[in-house]
Amino acid sequence: MVGKGVLLECLDHPEIAEVLVVNRSTVGITHPKLKELIHKDFYNLDAIKDQLQGYDACFFCLGVSSFRMSEEQYHKLTYDLTLHFAETVVNPDMTFCYVSGTGTDSTEKGSTMWARVKGKTENALLAMPFKKAYMFRPGIILPMKGIRSKTPIYNAGYTILRPFFPLMKNMASVTDTIRVGKAMIQVALHGSDKTHLENRDINELAG
Repeated sequence: MVGKGVLLECLDHPEIAEVLVVNRSTVGITHPKLKELIHKDFYNLDAIKDQLQGYDACFFCLGVSSFRMSEEQYHKLTYDLTLHFAETVVNPDMTFCYVSGTGTDSTEKGSTMWARVKGKTENALLAMPFKKAYMFRPGIILPMKGIRSKTPIYNAGYTILRPFFPLMKNMASVTDTIRVGKAMIQVALHGSDKTHLENRDINELAG
C-alpha cells in the first residue's frame, strides 16, 4: 500500500527521471518512467544485483504486520530482509528512506517486540555508508488515489473509515500515501536536518 503510493508520487514528479520497482509481483502500472523488476526471493539478490546499481535513492517500503508472529519470524521479515537489500544497493551516492513506524524503539530494549525489531533495523541502516539515510515513522496512513492495503484486516478498517478520511487528514497522528511519497522525494532531493521523521515531520515535508 505504502510502496504503491510512493510510486505514484514519483511518477508524477517532474524532477524524477526514472523509477525502478523491485517487487514479487507486478504493480500493474505502465508509465514511460517506470521499469519493473520481478524477483521472488528477497533473501538472495545475486541474480539482479547489477540491475540495482546507479540509482540516487532507494525508498524501501516493504513491511509486514507483527500480528500473530513470533519475534524470530518478524525479525527475519523485517531486519534480515531489509538489511540484505540495503547491503546489496548501498553506495555513498545513494539516499535510503526506510518506512518504520510511530513508536519504534531506538534503544532496542523496550517491551514491545515489533518496536525493538524496527529500532534495531533503523540503527543498522543509519550505520551503513549511504549518502544519507532517513527513518520514516508514520502513524496512521490513509490510502489515497484508489490504493488498497494487502492486509485484509487493515483494508476492512479503511473501508469503514473512508467517509471520515477528510476529517482524519488533519489529525496529528494521521498521514496518507500522498504525503509519505512527497516527503520521501523531498528528502531525497533536498535532504533534512532530521534522520528520524515522525508523523508531523512527514506532513510538514510534504507541504
